[in-house]
Amino acid sequence: GKQMTKVELVENMAKDAKISKAAAGAALDSFIANVTNTLKKKDGKITLVGFGTFTKVRRKARKGRNPQTGEPLKIKARNAVTFKAGKKLKDAI
Repeated sequence: GKQMTKVELVENMAKDAKISKAAAGAALDSFIANVTNTLKKKDGKITLVGFGTFTKVRRKARKGRNPQTGEPLKIKARNAVTFKAGKKLKDAI
């Protein structure tokens, strides 16, 4: 499969929007910062209709096992981000 880097994404955004790479890079950085800041909030959630929804979830502490040694270990509680694809994105892929 083909992976896209941030540089390639900025280049594509600049070409598609007919703007400079600097402007596209600033727009992408702004998007990332806004997503991050929103998800830092208590019930952070961002919905982009047709694309998908980013949601912050709390993973509870749990017991795990080291796969190499089989030794039990504790996994701490933490925040995580989930993404659920929207209908347009699902249909496109």
